[in-house]
Amino acid sequence: MTTASTPKGERRRQALVEAAAALLVEGGFDAVRHRAVAERAGLPLASTTYYFESLDELVTAAVEHHGRGELARGRQCLADLVTRQRSPGTLVELVLELLLGPESEHDAESVLLRYERLVATGRRPYLRALMRDLGAELRGLLKEIFVRSGADVDDHRVEQLISLVDGAVVNALIEVNPDPRGRARAMLADALKT
Repeated sequence: MTTASTPKGERRRQALVEAAAALLVEGGFDAVRHRAVAERAGLPLASTTYYFESLDELVTAAVEHHGRGELARGRQCLADLVTRQRSPGTLVELVLELLLGPESEHDAESVLLRYERLVATGRRPYLRALMRDLGAELRGLLKEIFVRSGADVDDHRVEQLISLVDGAVVNALIEVNPDPRGRARAMLADALKT
């Protein structure tokens, strides 16, 4: 048994992944550095290279941790849909929560950071397979939410609606609109009426 596979080693590795994921969400890929991750986790600097062969491996673990957490929240939303009112407004909010994350008091900044991470992923080939897998799971979850809400959608329509939200958000961010979620909400609500 190696030190990394002991319960203490697993806890340390997990603490590093969680610290890296938090830094990723707060500051994007540039924020995830060995020293910053170790400090956030409260562990020695050498632990980042002991538990991860490279910074790319640590970043990949952080992206997966964060993505799986978002998917778990999405699955909980789907489970809660049984008890929630199934109005068009509820459907719009569920879709926005899955695509933009939970609404917060600093929403414009958190949405901006989210899109910066998504775009920056394209420059990191080591993340492409993971992002494809997470994206496929997200699309499946979205489709199930639409179906359970009584919306007649196929895979193509799900892609259209994701693109609509993405375009609305990016345009709002370019215009320095303080409410990109509001812009996406209005466009998505309008699109779901047809």
